[in-house]
Order: sequence, then structure tokens, then C-alpha cells
Amino acid sequence: MEEQTLVIAMVGMLGIGAQWIAWRTGWPAIVLMLAAGFLAGPVLGLFDPEHAFGPLLDPMVAIGVALILFEGGLSLDFRELRHSGEGVLRLVVLGVPLAWVFGAVAANQIGGLEWPVAILFAGILVVTGPTVVMPMLRQSSVKPRPASMLKWEAIVNDPIGALCAVIAYEYFRKVAAFPDATLFEVVPPLILAAIIAGLIGYLAAAAIAWAFPRGAVPEYLKVPVLLTTVVAIFVLANQIEHEAGLVAVTVMGIALANMNISSLRSIHPFKQNIAVLLISGIFILLSASLDFEDLAYLNWNFGLFLLALLFLVRPATILLSLLGTKVPWNERLFLAWIAPRGIVLVAISGLFALRLSDLGYDGDALIGLSFAVVVATIVAHGFTIDLVARLLNVKGGTRPGIIFVGSTPWTISLAQMLTDMKTPVMIVDSSWQRLALARQKGLPTYHGEILNEATEHNLDLTPYQVLVAATENEAYNALVCNEFAYEIGRDKVFQLGESSDDKDRHAIPESIRGRALFDSGFGVEDVSERQSQGWVFRKTKLTEEFRFEDAQQRLPEAANMLLLLRDNGVIRFFTHAARPEPRAGDTIVSFSPPQEKTAEEIAAKRGNRKQGVPVT
Repeated sequence: MEEQTLVIAMVGMLGIGAQWIAWRTGWPAIVLMLAAGFLAGPVLGLFDPEHAFGPLLDPMVAIGVALILFEGGLSLDFRELRHSGEGVLRLVVLGVPLAWVFGAVAANQIGGLEWPVAILFAGILVVTGPTVVMPMLRQSSVKPRPASMLKWEAIVNDPIGALCAVIAYEYFRKVAAFPDATLFEVVPPLILAAIIAGLIGYLAAAAIAWAFPRGAVPEYLKVPVLLTTVVAIFVLANQIEHEAGLVAVTVMGIALANMNISSLRSIHPFKQNIAVLLISGIFILLSASLDFEDLAYLNWNFGLFLLALLFLVRPATILLSLLGTKVPWNERLFLAWIAPRGIVLVAISGLFALRLSDLGYDGDALIGLSFAVVVATIVAHGFTIDLVARLLNVKGGTRPGIIFVGSTPWTISLAQMLTDMKTPVMIVDSSWQRLALARQKGLPTYHGEILNEATEHNLDLTPYQVLVAATENEAYNALVCNEFAYEIGRDKVFQLGESSDDKDRHAIPESIRGRALFDSGFGVEDVSERQSQGWVFRKTKLTEEFRFEDAQQRLPEAANMLLLLRDNGVIRFFTHAARPEPRAGDTIVSFSPPQEKTAEEIAAKRGNRKQGVPVT
């Protein structure tokens, strides 16, 4: 009991710690988690998951993988396929068999595996894995179409790869008992089992879609009911056929994502947290379970197989699958390189290693080989995805952007200044009339309701890491900030403070408001009134000689500091609760009253410009 609780605590600390270090450093999180588990397990011997959990380890990992696939399915909306649907279909229908054939030939001819082991291993290798693809896409800014294709391929191919392994195993098991057995005796029942499993998953999704909006399940029970249903469907489908449960939960997630259930929006933050915990925990457990004996199979033959997998099998699969499509060649080459493997490969390889050994084949090789593939592909692709995306021109914007909710003279003026400073901006409003001035200024705009679920699919929010809600309705601004706090971050959603006339009225609770802009907490009416009086935005560049204190002295006494922009594009706001630390190289943006310029001041300003004093 004490050993199990200690292992659970250490797994949590190592997994989340690795995720935190990845966030701080920008390194691939999966690489750090694999390293942490390997060091804690076989290297330092801090704990042994198999000894601590015994026979419970395999079902724990299996259920974790099922929940991860379900969560991934919830992120797949068919509306994304408008631009990438043809490519995704090719990668599934043509890519899977091509990858299976090429992988089997390479595993046998180059890796030296006997044919049954090579064929089964190649079936598992068709997966790319959302557990590694999704974190990579989060950390690297890739254009929407290639990112969408990678995401769909990873999630859809995971259960297909498991089924390929099942087909191969069942065939060889049948041949061992009946040497005259053929594929036609094995494949049709397995395909039927997969169809039945998918139907079970769809019916479960339909039941959830019917029950949740009608109040059949209270709000506090929705998450427990959903997770319990996923586990139950996974177990039920597995009773029909091994690994068919992966098909069921994936179909259930995709079906729910496309049934437009508004009540599921509140579940999204929780499911994301569950996914992070499960990915962290499973990677630590599996890498800590690795034994040095499993690495004995790693020889120069398998090193050559890894190179063939990276530079021959994957490129040939992608380029042949996408022949004749409208996908540009730079995106095809990018997809041909990025194919990291993850949890499903390791989990399924461990499962079939024992079964192949029972049939008289050398299945033990699969455990070490699967980890080698995972480590090699994650390191190769995780550390090069940014470089390759940049070289092939599929990288999205790298400077953090800001999205303004509400088209007002104040937001338009600020957006125009930030645009001049090379910061991506987007103004969102549901009124064409209010957007007219922004469009006249040439600013990027989006006409629509920001809280509408369709906006998530019509407007790519990836480039925008800061949100400012500045409509005339403060309660609506608070609602927008509260809605996007989970996606963008509570410390990156802002709104104007309460107007002077409203501070003595019923205030909106701080817990649901965004961070209030300005030290003074100016409200919507406050900035509108000052703008009508001629207040303007001013920018001031700080240097080693011209510091923040000097900038304050140059500005009018009533000026309010709004934000600072660092050289790398990072935006920091001055708020009622936080004050960033200005330093040389930063540009300060302030909201200032008009200045009456005397002849002496004009002459002094001209002299400052000649001396390089950066005040505007």
C-alpha cells in the first residue's frame, strides 16, 4: 500500500514536472517525460511500476489510452476537413496499407525480424499517436492545414494500427493451429467486430447527446457520467474483440464533437486536464518499466531500420498517398518528416510481445524496439519540427498576437499602433457597422459572435495569445474573459475596469472578470470620454540611457501606462494587480492626454531626435 502511494506520487511529480520544464524551456515534453521515467526506473531504481501495481498495470495503461483517444476524438470537428479532408482520407485509406507493407519489408529485410514479428510490428507502426503529435503542435506554430492533417491522422490511425496488429496476430495464431488457414477466414470477422464497436461508440454518443441537454443528468454528474461511459464502452467493445475498444471510444469522441452539444463546452477544461495527467502518468510508468534486458535487441541492424523508417518508409507513404491531391508540395514534405510514435505503440507492443512468444516467435524483441522507435522519432521530430516548418514555409506567425473583442474607436486606435509595431491583431465584433472603421483602416477583422462555437472553427485563434474584451457591455466582457481563460490563460485575458460611475453599483465579481487594464482601472466609459477629449496612444522606446523613469518624466502627468512590448513580441500589460518590469529594448505604450507644445518644447523635441532620444 505504501509503495503504491509512493509510486503514484512520484509519477505525478515527475510527469507534471517534465511538462512544466517543457513549458519553460520549449523542449518537447514527451522527451523529458521519457527521460524522467527511464532515470527513475531502470537507471536509479527509485521505483518499479510492475512490482508496485502487478497485474493492474496493463489495465491501468489500457484505460488511460482509451481516455486519451476519446479526448482526442472530441477535438476532431468535421468542419476542419473543408481544407484538409481529401488529404486526411488519403492518409487513412492509402497511407495505412502502404505504411504497413513498407514497414514490414524494412523490419524484415533491414531490421532482421522474422516475418510474423515484422508484419505485426509494422501494423502497430502505422500509428503516429495524439499523445505526442498534439503536444508538438501546441509547442510549435504550424499552419492550420498541415496541423489539422497531422492531428486527424494521429487520432484516427491509432485504433486502426491496433486493429492491424490484431489482424496479424489472429492470422498467425490461426496458422499455428490450422496451417491451411487463409486471410479470408480471419479478416472479415475482425472488420465486422470493428464495425460493431464503432456502432456501439456512436450509440453511446447519441445517448449522451440526448440526455445532457434535456437535464437528465445534473451538471455536477456530467463529467463522472461521461468518463464512466467511456470506460464502460471500452470494456464492452473489448469483449467483442481485442483492441476493438479503441475503435469504440474514438468513434464516440468524434461523434460527440460533431453533435453540437452546448453543454459539453463546460467539460472541455476538465477533459484537457485529464489528458495532461494521463499522458504524463502513462509515459512515466511505461518508461520506468523498461528493463535493460529489453535493450539487448538494439543492434546496428535495428539502427539501420530506424533510419529507413524515418527517411524511406514515412516519406514514401506520404508522397504516394497524396499524389494527385491539392496539398502543396511543401506541406507534403513536412508531413513526410513528422511522424512521432507514442503511448499506443508501446502499450500494444508490450501486449503482443507476450502473445507472440506463446506462439513460438521471438516477441520479446518488440518491447525494446518499440521504445527505441518512440525515443528516436520523438527526439528527431520534436527537436526539428520548428526548423523544418520554417524551412518549408509551413510555420505560422511566431510573434504573439492580440485579439480585441469589440470594435470601438479605442480598440481600433490601439490595434493600429500595435500593427505598426509588427504585432498580429484581430478585431472581432458581431456588427458590420462597428467593424466598418476598422476595415477602412486596413485592420484584420472577423464578423461574428466570439462566444459562438462556430467561431472556433472559422477563426484560427492559435496566433493570438492575449485577449482584450472592450465592448461597451462590461458584463459581456467579463463573460468573454471567463470563457477564454481556460484556453488562453487566466493571466492573459483582459478587460477594461469598472467605469467611475459604476464603482458604487453592483460590481461584477472579480472571480469572473478578466484582468483590469491600467493601474487606475479605467472603465469603458472612462476611456471613451478621454478619447473624445483628444487622448491618444503614445509609444516610447527604452534604451540603456533612456530608462522607464525618463519616459515617465517626458509624458504628461495624467498619462496612464497600458502595456510594454518586448523585442521578441511578448506583450505585458500594466494592470491594477500587476506591473511588469520595464527594461532596455522594451517599447512602452501609454494612453495620454493631448500635449500643448510650445516653441521651446518643439525645439527640444527636435534636439532629442537628433541625439537619438526615442520619445514619440
